[in-house]
Amino acid sequence: MKKIRFGVLSTARIGVQKVIPAMQKGEHTEVVAIASRSPEKARDAARRLGIPRWHGSYEALLADPDVDAIYNPLPNDQHVPWSIRALEAGKHILCEKPIALSAAQGRDLVEAARRHPCLKVMEALMYRHQPQWRKAKELVETGQIGALQAVQVLFSFYNDDPGNIRHDRAKGGGALMDIGCYPISLSRWLFNAEPQHVLGLIVNDPRFGVDRLVSAILDFGVSHTTFVCSMQAARFQRVHLVGGEGWGELSEAPFNPPNDRPCVISVQQGGQVKRLELEACDQYGIQGDRFAEAILDDAPVPTPLADSIRTMEVIEAIVASGCSGTWVRPGSG
Repeated sequence: MKKIRFGVLSTARIGVQKVIPAMQKGEHTEVVAIASRSPEKARDAARRLGIPRWHGSYEALLADPDVDAIYNPLPNDQHVPWSIRALEAGKHILCEKPIALSAAQGRDLVEAARRHPCLKVMEALMYRHQPQWRKAKELVETGQIGALQAVQVLFSFYNDDPGNIRHDRAKGGGALMDIGCYPISLSRWLFNAEPQHVLGLIVNDPRFGVDRLVSAILDFGVSHTTFVCSMQAARFQRVHLVGGEGWGELSEAPFNPPNDRPCVISVQQGGQVKRLELEACDQYGIQGDRFAEAILDDAPVPTPLADSIRTMEVIEAIVASGCSGTWVRPGSG
């Protein structure tokens, strides 16, 4: 069965620990090359992961004729520049989230993609491909918990390492960009709508100048999302979906669940609570296969860039609200 040959830009941890091992097992994906600005890092990663080729520069990887698509896990500020360069080199691009530093920068990528209509571009929002979230989406769409009224998300972890890139403001650090993008994307997807206004409260770290704690309300008119994200709090993840006739809860790392055991959704319907068990899987591998299938079938990618830009607009509105203390309409600035 035909596979898409991927090259990986950098030896970033998310790539070498999560995405590459998953894509090496994919039905339609294989990783044939990896690059780093340090030839030694590229060589060591290639040997450790069993990747056939390595390159001592990103430019060399983009010039590799045996690479069909690029996976870009570079720092946030390098997502758009190197994704555009990949398109110009004739490569499809799977780019890590968040897609850009701003909605305006994201639109630059949209314009570049329009100039290369035969190439596919997708943001790597892996959670949307996980069976537990496909089931949650089904619960909402089929009315099994009634009309969705509210989504509540808590997502936190602890990291105060000064050398961690999440604490570099120039590179797009901060809790909102790193993990706040998940509840925003999730809510828009589940409600199948855009928030009319948002309200944000932001606590910045005085040492690093990035947001370490963010609370937000997304107003969808007849329904709401509330979420809290922090990168200096105890590790915790939980999502509640509240409908008019029932509720659902995803409590075991809903955004990065284990890949070696089933996931469980607790659902309350008709006064009874039941556990829905979903098969063990690797969401990164599924993501790679769905993207590869879009390339092979010349079909739309599962998550189009327009969706990614709208998430960026909500992020910007939350930041603006945090500064002004008022409700802000996404896309208004």
